Amino acid sequence: MRKLIILTFMSLDGVIQAPGGPEEDPTGGFKYGGWVFPHFDEFLGKEMDKQMRDPFDLLLGRKTYEIFAAYWPYIKEGTIAVKFNNTKKYVVSRTLENLSWQNSVLISDNAALEIKKLKEQSGPDLQVHGSGNLIQTLLKHDLVDELWLKVFPITLGKGKCLFEDGAIPVGFKLLESSVSPNGVIVASYARSGEVKTGSFGTDNPSEAELIRREKLREEH
Repeated sequence: MRKLIILTFMSLDGVIQAPGGPEEDPTGGFKYGGWVFPHFDEFLGKEMDKQMRDPFDLLLGRKTYEIFAAYWPYIKEGTIAVKFNNTKKYVVSRTLENLSWQNSVLISDNAALEIKKLKEQSGPDLQVHGSGNLIQTLLKHDLVDELWLKVFPITLGKGKCLFEDGAIPVGFKLLESSVSPNGVIVASYARSGEVKTGSFGTDNPSEAELIRREKLREEH
Protein backbone atom coordinates (compact mmCIF):
# COMPACT_ATOMS: atom_id res chain seq x y z
CA MET A 1 0.00 0.00 0.00
CA ARG A 2 1.35 3.41 -0.89
CA LYS A 3 1.08 6.63 1.07
CA LEU A 4 -0.72 9.78 -0.01
CA ILE A 5 1.31 12.87 0.87
CA ILE A 6 0.20 16.50 0.65
CA LEU A 7 3.02 18.96 -0.04
CA THR A 8 1.94 22.56 0.33
CA PHE A 9 3.11 26.11 0.84
CA MET A 10 1.02 27.77 3.54
CA SER A 11 0.75 31.18 5.18
CA LEU A 12 0.55 31.51 8.95
CA ASP A 13 -3.23 31.84 8.66
CA GLY A 14 -3.52 28.70 6.56
CA VAL A 15 -3.87 30.14 3.05
CA ILE A 16 -2.50 27.98 0.22
CA GLN A 17 -3.90 29.85 -2.80
CA ALA A 18 -1.70 30.97 -5.70
CA PRO A 19 1.73 30.71 -4.06
CA GLY A 20 3.62 30.78 -7.36
CA GLY A 21 2.43 33.90 -9.15
CA PRO A 22 -0.34 36.50 -9.61
CA GLU A 23 -1.85 34.71 -12.64
CA GLU A 24 -1.92 31.31 -10.97
CA ASP A 25 -5.35 31.50 -9.30
CA PRO A 26 -7.04 34.88 -8.78
CA THR A 27 -10.33 33.18 -7.79
CA GLY A 28 -12.38 35.25 -5.36
CA GLY A 29 -10.39 38.39 -6.13
CA PHE A 30 -7.25 37.02 -4.47
CA LYS A 31 -4.63 39.77 -4.76
CA TYR A 32 -1.48 38.21 -3.33
CA GLY A 33 -0.55 35.57 -5.90
CA GLY A 34 3.19 34.89 -5.79
CA TRP A 35 3.56 35.32 -2.03
CA VAL A 36 6.12 32.50 -1.86
CA PHE A 37 8.62 34.11 -4.24
CA PRO A 38 10.16 36.76 -1.89
CA HIS A 39 10.92 34.08 0.71
CA PHE A 40 12.20 31.34 -1.58
CA ASP A 41 15.93 30.64 -1.33
CA GLU A 42 18.55 27.95 -1.88
CA PHE A 43 17.56 26.28 1.40
CA LEU A 44 13.97 25.72 0.26
CA GLY A 45 15.13 24.61 -3.17
CA LYS A 46 17.24 21.89 -1.59
CA GLU A 47 14.33 20.86 0.64
CA MET A 48 12.09 20.50 -2.41
CA ASP A 49 14.74 18.45 -4.21
CA LYS A 50 15.08 16.19 -1.16
CA GLN A 51 11.34 15.65 -0.92
CA MET A 52 11.25 14.58 -4.56
CA ARG A 53 14.36 12.42 -4.41
CA ASP A 54 12.49 9.12 -4.14
CA PRO A 55 10.09 7.88 -6.85
CA PHE A 56 6.51 9.18 -6.65
CA ASP A 57 3.38 9.60 -8.73
CA LEU A 58 1.47 12.88 -8.84
CA LEU A 59 -2.19 13.29 -7.86
CA LEU A 60 -3.56 16.64 -9.03
CA GLY A 61 -6.80 18.57 -9.25
CA ARG A 62 -7.85 20.15 -12.54
CA LYS A 63 -6.61 23.70 -11.92
CA THR A 64 -3.19 22.65 -10.68
CA TYR A 65 -2.85 20.17 -13.54
CA GLU A 66 -3.56 22.93 -16.07
CA ILE A 67 -1.04 25.24 -14.37
CA PHE A 68 1.63 22.53 -14.31
CA ALA A 69 0.89 21.32 -17.87
CA ALA A 70 1.36 24.85 -19.20
CA TYR A 71 4.74 25.19 -17.48
CA TRP A 72 6.70 22.04 -16.66
CA PRO A 73 6.74 20.37 -20.12
CA TYR A 74 8.65 23.43 -21.33
CA ILE A 75 11.28 23.22 -18.58
CA LYS A 76 13.94 20.67 -19.48
CA GLU A 77 16.45 20.97 -16.63
CA GLY A 78 16.34 20.65 -12.86
CA THR A 79 15.28 17.90 -10.47
CA ILE A 80 11.63 18.96 -10.24
CA ALA A 81 11.18 19.35 -13.99
CA VAL A 82 12.67 15.94 -14.73
CA LYS A 83 10.56 14.27 -12.04
CA PHE A 84 7.30 15.98 -12.95
CA ASN A 85 7.66 15.42 -16.67
CA ASN A 86 8.49 11.73 -16.41
CA THR A 87 6.32 10.54 -13.53
CA LYS A 88 2.73 9.32 -13.87
CA LYS A 89 0.13 12.00 -13.19
CA TYR A 90 -3.37 11.13 -11.94
CA VAL A 91 -5.75 14.02 -12.62
CA VAL A 92 -9.11 14.41 -10.87
CA SER A 93 -11.60 16.31 -13.03
CA ARG A 94 -15.16 16.04 -14.31
CA THR A 95 -14.58 18.54 -17.13
CA LEU A 96 -11.21 17.70 -18.68
CA GLU A 97 -11.32 15.38 -21.67
CA ASN A 98 -7.87 15.52 -23.22
CA LEU A 99 -4.69 15.40 -21.14
CA SER A 100 -1.80 16.76 -23.19
CA TRP A 101 0.96 16.25 -20.63
CA GLN A 102 2.70 12.91 -21.08
CA ASN A 103 1.94 10.07 -18.66
CA SER A 104 -1.34 11.64 -17.49
CA VAL A 105 -4.34 9.53 -16.40
CA LEU A 106 -7.82 10.97 -15.88
CA ILE A 107 -10.02 10.20 -12.85
CA SER A 108 -13.45 11.56 -13.69
CA ASP A 109 -15.91 9.66 -11.47
CA ASN A 110 -16.00 8.40 -7.89
CA ALA A 111 -12.76 10.21 -7.10
CA ALA A 112 -12.55 9.16 -3.44
CA LEU A 113 -13.11 5.49 -4.29
CA GLU A 114 -10.65 5.54 -7.20
CA ILE A 115 -7.97 7.22 -5.10
CA LYS A 116 -8.52 4.66 -2.34
CA LYS A 117 -7.92 1.94 -4.94
CA LEU A 118 -4.76 3.71 -6.10
CA LYS A 119 -3.45 3.74 -2.54
CA GLU A 120 -4.08 0.01 -2.21
CA GLN A 121 -1.97 -0.75 -5.27
CA SER A 122 1.75 -1.33 -5.21
CA GLY A 123 3.85 1.52 -6.51
CA PRO A 124 5.46 4.79 -5.46
CA ASP A 125 3.82 7.17 -3.02
CA LEU A 126 1.27 9.67 -4.30
CA GLN A 127 2.27 13.33 -3.94
CA VAL A 128 -0.36 16.09 -4.04
CA HIS A 129 0.87 19.58 -4.96
CA GLY A 130 -1.44 22.61 -5.02
CA SER A 131 -4.92 21.20 -5.75
CA GLY A 132 -6.74 23.03 -2.96
CA ASN A 133 -10.20 21.73 -3.91
CA LEU A 134 -8.97 18.15 -4.24
CA ILE A 135 -7.30 18.36 -0.84
CA GLN A 136 -10.71 19.01 0.76
CA THR A 137 -12.01 15.75 -0.73
CA LEU A 138 -8.94 13.85 0.45
CA LEU A 139 -9.28 15.18 3.99
CA LYS A 140 -13.03 14.52 4.10
CA HIS A 141 -12.55 10.89 3.12
CA ASP A 142 -9.56 10.31 5.41
CA LEU A 143 -7.16 9.55 2.56
CA VAL A 144 -4.18 11.66 3.72
CA ASP A 145 -1.22 9.88 5.32
CA GLU A 146 1.32 12.69 5.61
CA LEU A 147 1.46 16.49 5.47
CA TRP A 148 4.70 18.08 4.26
CA LEU A 149 4.21 21.75 5.07
CA LYS A 150 6.20 24.88 4.37
CA VAL A 151 4.81 27.62 6.57
CA PHE A 152 5.70 31.16 5.48
CA PRO A 153 6.00 34.10 7.90
CA ILE A 154 3.05 36.08 6.51
CA THR A 155 -0.71 36.31 6.95
CA LEU A 156 -2.89 36.79 3.88
CA GLY A 157 -6.27 37.43 5.46
CA LYS A 158 -8.31 35.66 2.78
CA GLY A 159 -7.95 32.94 0.18
CA LYS A 160 -8.29 29.19 -0.14
CA CYS A 161 -7.03 27.44 2.98
CA LEU A 162 -5.52 24.03 3.63
CA PHE A 163 -8.39 23.07 5.93
CA GLU A 164 -11.01 25.06 4.05
CA ASP A 165 -13.80 22.61 4.84
CA GLY A 166 -12.44 21.52 8.20
CA ALA A 167 -10.82 18.18 8.98
CA ILE A 168 -11.64 14.98 10.81
CA PRO A 169 -10.06 14.64 14.28
CA VAL A 170 -6.73 12.88 13.76
CA GLY A 171 -3.41 12.72 15.57
CA PHE A 172 -0.14 13.44 13.76
CA LYS A 173 3.50 13.00 14.73
CA LEU A 174 6.35 15.25 13.61
CA LEU A 175 8.73 13.43 11.28
CA GLU A 176 11.24 16.23 10.77
CA SER A 177 11.47 20.01 10.85
CA SER A 178 13.80 22.85 9.93
CA VAL A 179 13.72 26.61 9.45
CA SER A 180 15.02 28.48 6.41
CA PRO A 181 17.16 31.63 6.71
CA ASN A 182 14.06 33.59 5.63
CA GLY A 183 11.95 32.19 8.46
CA VAL A 184 10.02 29.52 6.56
CA ILE A 185 9.18 26.53 8.76
CA VAL A 186 9.52 23.20 6.96
CA ALA A 187 7.67 20.52 8.91
CA SER A 188 6.55 17.03 7.89
CA TYR A 189 3.85 15.15 9.79
CA ALA A 190 2.54 11.58 9.61
CA ARG A 191 -0.71 10.09 10.87
CA SER A 192 -0.32 8.67 14.37
CA GLY A 193 -3.79 7.52 15.39
CA GLU A 194 -6.66 9.07 17.27
CA VAL A 195 -6.62 12.42 19.06
CA LYS A 196 -5.56 12.02 22.68
CA THR A 197 -6.90 14.23 25.45
CA GLY A 198 -6.16 14.88 29.10
CA SER A 199 -6.71 17.46 31.83
CA PHE A 200 -4.65 19.85 33.92
CA GLY A 201 -7.53 20.04 36.41
CA THR A 202 -7.23 18.71 39.95
CA ASP A 203 -8.96 15.60 41.28
CA ASN A 204 -10.76 17.78 43.80
CA PRO A 205 -12.12 20.83 41.94
CA SER A 206 -12.90 23.97 43.92
CA GLU A 207 -16.44 25.07 44.66
CA ALA A 208 -15.98 27.91 42.14
CA GLU A 209 -14.98 25.37 39.49
CA LEU A 210 -18.04 23.22 40.22
CA ILE A 211 -20.27 26.28 39.89
CA ARG A 212 -18.58 27.14 36.58
CA ARG A 213 -19.18 23.65 35.22
CA GLU A 214 -22.81 23.69 36.26
CA LYS A 215 -23.26 27.04 34.54
CA LEU A 216 -21.79 25.58 31.32
CA ARG A 217 -24.17 22.62 31.48
CA GLU A 218 -27.13 24.95 31.83
CA GLU A 219 -25.96 27.06 28.88
CA HIS A 220 -25.62 24.03 26.63
